Amino acid sequence: MHIGYARTSTVEQVAGYEAQQRDLEAAGCERIFQEQVSSVAQRDQLEEALRFVREGDTLVVTKLDRLARSTSHLIQIIDQLEAKQVALRILDFGGSSVDTKSPTGRLVLTVFGAIAQWERECNLERQREGIYKAKLAGKYKGRKKTAMAKMDDVKALRADKVSPTEISRRLGISRSSVYRIYEELDGKVTLSGLEQTTPFNTAEPAKA
Repeated sequence: MHIGYARTSTVEQVAGYEAQQRDLEAAGCERIFQEQVSSVAQRDQLEEALRFVREGDTLVVTKLDRLARSTSHLIQIIDQLEAKQVALRILDFGGSSVDTKSPTGRLVLTVFGAIAQWERECNLERQREGIYKAKLAGKYKGRKKTAMAKMDDVKALRADKVSPTEISRRLGISRSSVYRIYEELDGKVTLSGLEQTTPFNTAEPAKA
């Protein structure tokens, strides 16, 4: 039995999400576990898929980065699957399909997983260097607060009595971000409800 797993980072990536589902169905997957979480977040549906597969099954993903966050994570998944005698298949691995049914397939996955991690670390190092140079030049403004950009959406859902957990799921942001936005909204409400006062008068009082 072929079991599929699909993942995108945020709810906005609808096209990529649907493309993964389409490719997995075309590969013969009879059941597909899917979720929309970041690469570093807990992946409940992946864990569920790993529990669901049985001896002789094949876990199928479209690309390696949809499955594992690092080389060690990839090896951990492969070991977990092999303990249950389950194969792993990557549909698009450098333009071709590869699986772990053969020793060569496992070797290729491990080596390319290590290369992918190395490339990510190099990119992060270059990013840190760029940030450092920008700070020295006084041009670094920091990362944009993407969650705060959804304040209006949070406000509307909150007005509809939607729970913080459900708001987090719908908008693809963490619950802590939802609560931070709540604090911002509550602060704005409080301030808007106050009467405007005249600025402090710093001039000396007139002498009698």
